[in-house]
Amino acid sequence: MRVFGIDCGTEFTGYGVVEVDHEARLPRLAHVAAGTVRLNKKHKTPMRLAQVFTELTAAMEVHTPDVVAIEEVFFSANAKSALKLGQVRGVAMLAAASMGLEVVEYAPLKIKSSVVGYGLAAKEQVQFMVTRLLELEVAPDSADAADALAIAICHIHTAQTLMAQGAIR
Repeated sequence: MRVFGIDCGTEFTGYGVVEVDHEARLPRLAHVAAGTVRLNKKHKTPMRLAQVFTELTAAMEVHTPDVVAIEEVFFSANAKSALKLGQVRGVAMLAAASMGLEVVEYAPLKIKSSVVGYGLAAKEQVQFMVTRLLELEVAPDSADAADALAIAICHIHTAQTLMAQGAIR
């Protein structure tokens, strides 16, 4: 299984691709790619959203995931920020749907619990554990890319648990 994780943001949108290596003696996580879509604050919203769509679609074409995992919306005191984030999430989902890919969503607490073991972990803890779990020599170049990898890892862990329970095949 190859998972494309997306961490949406209004300035930086991270993506990460992780797969399960079944060739190893014990199945293990394998890092495929990670990156960050860096948006220019000076550009108008439609241009920024088009950039997110274009870059995520191109990355999905290159890395051919089986599924796309994305973080659920968290509630924010600032409605304007939440709306802007929702637009980016919508474009990310559209990019996946336009490629015919299933989209699954996970709550921030679930993602952190799955990767770090603690739902209120700091970004640095997530980045550290992603680096360890994927056996990377250096941490991902941005916290957004690390979060996207964490989202992909969360989906793999969830799918493995459901398979072990016989809930999915």
